[in-house]
Parts: sequence; structure tokens; C-alpha cells
Amino acid sequence: MKIVVADQNLLPHRERFEAMAPEGSDIRWLTDGVPDAELRTAEVYVGSRFTAEMARTAEKLRLIHVAGAGTDKVEFAALSPEILVANTFHHERSIAEYVVGAAVMLRRGFLAQDRALRDGVWATSVYDRTIPQAPTLGGARMGFVGFGHIGMRSWDLLRAFGCTGAAVTGSGSVSPDSRLQWAGDVTALGRLMRESDVVVVSAPLNSDTIGMIGAAELAALGPDGVLINVGRGPLVQEQALYEALANGGIAAAAIDVWYRYPTGQMPCAPSDLPFGDLPNMLVTPHSSGVTTDTFAGRVGDVAANIGRLQRDEPLRNLVKG
Repeated sequence: MKIVVADQNLLPHRERFEAMAPEGSDIRWLTDGVPDAELRTAEVYVGSRFTAEMARTAEKLRLIHVAGAGTDKVEFAALSPEILVANTFHHERSIAEYVVGAAVMLRRGFLAQDRALRDGVWATSVYDRTIPQAPTLGGARMGFVGFGHIGMRSWDLLRAFGCTGAAVTGSGSVSPDSRLQWAGDVTALGRLMRESDVVVVSAPLNSDTIGMIGAAELAALGPDGVLINVGRGPLVQEQALYEALANGGIAAAAIDVWYRYPTGQMPCAPSDLPFGDLPNMLVTPHSSGVTTDTFAGRVGDVAANIGRLQRDEPLRNLVKG
């Protein structure tokens, strides 16, 4: 079986992948581009991007396996019915650590204190009576917009601090043992924002969720509220987010997912708006889930599914099949 691996994030785990792949596999590591001649005879393609042109070239393809959760760069309409598409996760533990770290940092004001002290300003109530004492994370009311793998794992960690929580999901339901105070569908989003101190956004991006958090929702979160977006940038309206942060509509935000991404090796700013100039933001380059833990787990899932494909067994995490 010929396997083309086009995801450079798997390169550090090449030995693990090759050891787990079915015996006799012909594995081609083509992370700098896939020539048509290689793609034409591939039976398995491992990568996040698969275009209509690639679909026309791949004559023997049986499986596209994304080494991540998002399949938005796969042009499903161009795929023949017999081609399977699967994804994998394993990022929830890494992202949950990010969520907790960002929540502590922003709720306690550590990010602002760091920037101030670099200029010689001791921005704490001990040295400046106009600055209020910060609350601990333990007293925070956490709101989750989306409560899948990421939301649940984040809540597992946050609950240990003593936080309370609520969630809004597409279906309006969560596991009965979630220990949330309440859960609702998207019609309860306004209530969630009003009642939360920290809101964690991890919902999937689709036609129903794009722009779901705008000026009204951010105003409901309020001037003491913290927003953490680890889902997709466009879940939160770009202009509304910038204005809320710049004008004190919300206290702070940690944004790991953006409105614009590099193409190829060319760098770019993550937005047309100057988010980087705002002092009340933690800005990270979609890195919350990028750990060895995440990709070691993903390599295991991909290799296991390729084995199932060879044995004609049902695949796991199918999104098309």
C-alpha cells in the first residue's frame, strides 16, 4: 500500500509512524510538495489540504486522513464516493492546558503586569492604590461555547480550581455527569455571556456558527470579562472583538485562532486589524494544541486506521465514508 505523508507536523514522529504502519507499506514523506506522479498512485494521503485538482490526479486513492480535527481544507465535493476521509484529535489535553494558563494569566492580570514592569511600572494594588486586588480563578464562572473534546477536558481541569460552569452547544445537551450548572442551545448564548467571567470558545466553524459572537455578545460579557478562543477565528466577529478590547468592552482575550494565515512559507499578520498593539491580549500562532503529546497520539490514530483499511475493517473517526 502506497502512503503519501504530506503533513510536516508528523515528521518528528516518523519512526513511530513507520513502525506502526502495516507491514510492506510504501511510505513517501513529501512534506515540501506532492508531485502528480506520486499522488497518482497513492492509496492513502495523509495531510490537511486536498483540492479538486488533487482529486482528479489521484487515480487509486482510497483514504484521505487528516492528522488533526479540522477537515475544512478538503474539497469534499470533488471526491468520488468510494474515497474515505477520516480525522483525529488528541489535542484536547494540550489545549486545555492553554485554556487554564490563559485564564489564570488574564483573570489575575499577569499579562498586563508583565508588560508594565518591563517599563518600570509596578502595576499591582500593593504599589498603586487605584488598581483593585485581582480575584482568583477559583471564583470564576466559566462559560463554554461548544463542549466537545476541548471543552470537556478544559472543564475537568478548571473544576479542580473550584470554578462553576455552563455551556452552549449546537444540540443544547451535554453529558449528564458534566457537573455544569446548566447547558443550553445557541438561543442561550446571550445568557451564557452575561453570566460568565471567562468564556472559552471551541465550537466548530460552519454556516450556523460563523460570527456567532459579535458586539452584543461581547457587551454582555462585559468590562471584567475574559474571552479565550481556541476554536476558529471567525466564530468571533473580527471588528467587534478588536473594538471590545480597544475600548474596554471586555477586560482581555487570549486568541490562538485567527482570521488570516500564512500561505506556504510567506509570513503574514493574523488580521488586518492591529491586534498586536493591544496591551490586553495574549496572541499565539494557533499553537495551543501543538505538542509532542498531540502528534504522537495522532500518528497512532492514523497508522491504526491505515491498518484497518488494509484489513477491510471499519475505520474510526470517519467524516466521509
